[in-house]
This record gives sequence, structure tokens and C-alpha cells, in this order.
Amino acid sequence: MTNTILEVKRLGKSFGSHTALRDINFSVSQGEIISVLGPSGCGKSTLLQLIAGLQQPDEGEIRLRGATVASVSRLVPPEKRGINMVFQDYALWPHMTIYDNIAYGLRRQKAAAAAIREQIAELVALLHLEGLEDRLPPQLSGGQQQRVAIARALATKPDLLLLDEPLSNLDMRLRIEMRSEMAYLFRQLGTTVFHVTHDPDEAFAMADRLMIMRAGAVDQIDRPQICYDRPATLSAAMLLGAGNRLKSKLVREGEPTTVRIAGQEIVGTSPGPPGVQRTDLVDLLFRPDSAEWRSVPTASANQLPVHVLHSVFEGKRWRVLAKTSDGQPISFLHDEYLDAGEEGNLHISASDAFVYPQQSA
Repeated sequence: MTNTILEVKRLGKSFGSHTALRDINFSVSQGEIISVLGPSGCGKSTLLQLIAGLQQPDEGEIRLRGATVASVSRLVPPEKRGINMVFQDYALWPHMTIYDNIAYGLRRQKAAAAAIREQIAELVALLHLEGLEDRLPPQLSGGQQQRVAIARALATKPDLLLLDEPLSNLDMRLRIEMRSEMAYLFRQLGTTVFHVTHDPDEAFAMADRLMIMRAGAVDQIDRPQICYDRPATLSAAMLLGAGNRLKSKLVREGEPTTVRIAGQEIVGTSPGPPGVQRTDLVDLLFRPDSAEWRSVPTASANQLPVHVLHSVFEGKRWRVLAKTSDGQPISFLHDEYLDAGEEGNLHISASDAFVYPQQSA
């Protein structure tokens, strides 16, 4: 039987007339890493604060190891929840040494001095902080300070570790390095993690499951690969890189789905809930790396004529900005520079072309 650490049922929270969260339901099993992904203002931070005990829900309840810690009538304080949190600004005590920062929670628990030394030695080794124990936080780099914050959070062996945009203050190289290190460390220790981020790459690197949020609700919760291959909503598809969005007319619904764009029929897939009708206008979304440039038309299907506007070098490949014959903007990746004004065709992979009911935004 699965050992459930966190259960969230019918959770809702409002601030005045603004509904921050509505009908949130999910659970987290022991040792599982859940990454919550969504744009600014979608409710990620509010959800994290409710789980941490910093806010009280207006509806629903939160359970930790089966015990209710938050509801409309009950609010267990943060320090009694068995939860630790790592903030994006590290929140280290600047006047304390690294050793004392890590030991802080253990000393509050009145752990024995020998046990504290043993636990800190293990964490210092795991997080590559050897030789830094006597330094103060301002004497460390951003990456080192983040490691200290993680060590401090892990020292008391919490039931659940909350991560609030933990890598947002680091440069790109450190973010890539740290997200891989954290994912390995948490799995090595069997730590249960609830991780909030706006960075899809960070979420993919760490998560066992993704929770994709929009406007205070959950759009999708599933394994990262399933979310990537079959995003449940238009917003989820855009968040996960499907930046090309073309207004289309539905020709045939079902699987596969056929749409018409600028007089051309394109076959795709409808990963969202059923209900698109034959007469509906729809949006076709696909990622820039799911389209292949062909200067000469071929007999294969799913080709869309485009007019090149501009090419930008991005290191390994060129990002080409173009437009369809009916004037819709589009971008794709290509191995070579393409001149402005060049005409050609894009072949779009049917499995990577997502069709959703047309939305205004």
C-alpha cells in the first residue's frame, strides 16, 4: 500500500474578490517529487503557503500523514507540521557560521551534540560543503548558499520538503548543475518534495510528476513525459514549449484530428477533453523543433507553405521567424541560415501538432 505523505482535498482560497485557488485535489506519496509549474499569478505560491501553514484555506483540507493540519476550522502551526522549506533567497542567518545554520533546527529539537555532529558531517559531504563549515553565508557563492539552505532543511529529516523557486537567483550554469544535483540527492535520501517553479526545464529535471496550474486550478497532473507528449490544455501546451499557435478550421475530429490552415490540411492530435465539434474554430499548437523546413515541396502530408522573415543564430541552430500565407506568425529551428523572403514548406509532425478549442488568449 502506498504511504501517502500529503493529501489536498477540495482546497480553495480567496483574497477579497480574487479567487487564488479553487477545487485543488492531489496527493503526494513518500519519496515522491512533485513539481508545480505555472505562470506568475496562477496560485503556485498560495498553494505552497497553505501547505506550509502560512495561510488558512477557505475551503477543503490539507492532511499530512493522514492527520488534518489545515481546514476552515483548523490550522496547525508551521513548526508542528514536520515540514521544512527552502526559499529562493536562501534565508540563512547571516551572523551564524555554516555549521550553526545547518545545526539550527537540530538544536531547537534538543538533539544530542554527537548526533548533531554526525548529521552535519553527512550532509556537508553529500552537498559538497567540506571546508566551509566555519564561514559565514556572505562569504559563500550563491550556489554554496543554496546548498547550505538545503542541508539545513534536510537536517531534521522532515516528512515533507517544500521548495519555493529554489534556483531562481542562480545563473544559468549553476541552475543546470544544481537541479541535477538536487534531483539525485533527494532520490538518494528518499526525501518527499513539493517543488514550485516557473521553469519547465527545472521541473522536468526533478519531478516524478508534474502539476500544471493555471488561474488557480490544476490543468494537468501526470508524469513529465505524458504532460510533454499530450498536454491536456492549450495553456499547458504553451507552457511546455508549444509556442506556435495557428488559428485553424476543424475538418475532421477524433484521433487523428484534421484541421485546415491557409487552405492546407494538417493532421494532428487532440490531447484535451473531447467536445470539439465539426464547425468549431480551433487552435493548432506545435513546438519550433517539431517542424522541418523543406525548400522543395514533397508528396508527404502535413506541409504548410511559409515565407521567411528573419533568422537568429542560437548556438547550435538557427531560429527562423516566418509567416503562413494567411499572415500568421510562426517559428522553427533549422541547421542553416535562411534569407528573408525565402519561400518553402514546413513539415509538421502529426504526433506533435496539438489541437484545442479556439481561445481568445
